[in-house]
Amino acid sequence: MTGFRKLTVLGLAVLAGFLAITIDTKPALSHGERTQEPFFRMRSMQWYDVTWSKTSVGVNEEWEMTAKVYLMKDWPETINKPDLVYVSLLAPGPVFARTESSLNGIPARQSFRDLKLGTVYDYQMKLVGRVPGRWHVHPEIAVAGSGPLVGPGEWVEVTGSASDFAFPIETMTGEKIANLETYGVLNIGMWHLIWLAIAAGWLLFWLLRPLLIPRFLALQGGREDLLVRRTDVVAGAMLVVVSLTLIFTSYYLGVSKYPNRVPLQITVNEIEKDIEQPPDDLDITMKRTTYDVPGRALRMIFEATNTGSSPLTLGEFSTSSLRFVDKKVPQAMARVAPDYPREWVPEGGLQVSNNAPLQPGETRTYTVEAIDVAWELERLTSFLTDVDARFGGLLFFYEPDGRRHLTEISGPILPVFTAGDMVSQNETGAQVAAVSQ
Repeated sequence: MTGFRKLTVLGLAVLAGFLAITIDTKPALSHGERTQEPFFRMRSMQWYDVTWSKTSVGVNEEWEMTAKVYLMKDWPETINKPDLVYVSLLAPGPVFARTESSLNGIPARQSFRDLKLGTVYDYQMKLVGRVPGRWHVHPEIAVAGSGPLVGPGEWVEVTGSASDFAFPIETMTGEKIANLETYGVLNIGMWHLIWLAIAAGWLLFWLLRPLLIPRFLALQGGREDLLVRRTDVVAGAMLVVVSLTLIFTSYYLGVSKYPNRVPLQITVNEIEKDIEQPPDDLDITMKRTTYDVPGRALRMIFEATNTGSSPLTLGEFSTSSLRFVDKKVPQAMARVAPDYPREWVPEGGLQVSNNAPLQPGETRTYTVEAIDVAWELERLTSFLTDVDARFGGLLFFYEPDGRRHLTEISGPILPVFTAGDMVSQNETGAQVAAVSQ
């Protein structure tokens, strides 16, 4: 009785633990990209101008996601170069159906090879709602051997009933398929049942025979001739004949019904014509970059020379989908759409020491601060413990008429922990500015 009581108590404890885990649970809302190392996100692909045409769609309703993605010249040596990539999207499962996708206007049904570093690519994806719910969707480009590199995400709600979803298409031969999702399912199910029946019959044939012990004893007695009887040979031959007959018959039926056949495609696309690149009329020389650990601030000191013909004003620093915008620059604020996800536009913004327009031919030393708790929330501060301890991102400068200039910035980064370190940094910045003047 004591043993029975112990088992009962143990069973109740297991049941209580199970109920504690399953009852009143809520779906996880964390972002998978936060698990990637900062060097992977900051120094590979920089996404910007990301748009979601709709944030609420019905089942079967089409919407579009577009973006531009810049491939950093300071690509990490520890991950594969973008020699083979695939254009996709990041969502919690097949909750959307893709109807069209492209990179630089080239259909992205297949992979692309040999993307160039220091180049901007135009990403486009058209989708339709498939599964009702509220889903977080990101643009994505997967690099062979390294994994997916994703851009900022937005919540898109799909309304309606999943049973109403249909994916109609018209084939090259003019055949109209009402729903690609269910097309051929009955035929596939029939053939699965046929082969499962054959496999079950063959297994049953041996299960009805004496198995382990009698066969072991026959081997021990040197009577291997008893293991395979004439009945076994006949049954095996019949199985081969039936299997081959089914294979050739199904092949003949398939060829007769579908005379126009296309093999699986394994070719890789190449982008021969690039889109127009944004101007980069700036020479940037990094002087010093630190991360203020208690203040949650990235501080950069760099020298910029305007090599163009128009005055330029620094308006934004973008990295890992975070957009640090100088709110005093109207041209930069005009680029932040009112409905753009606020989680990707840190409230702290961008603080620039002297943000008067940089005149053509002028050289100036900038002290720039990107301050916000987003560095911690996005788990980007571990760049301080990376083996190379480097950061990367994009600087956006603006002409008075709003035309944008894009330039890459990257370099080593050091942590500071105390006020004394911060004072030393400020003094260093002042000395650099004095020398440059």
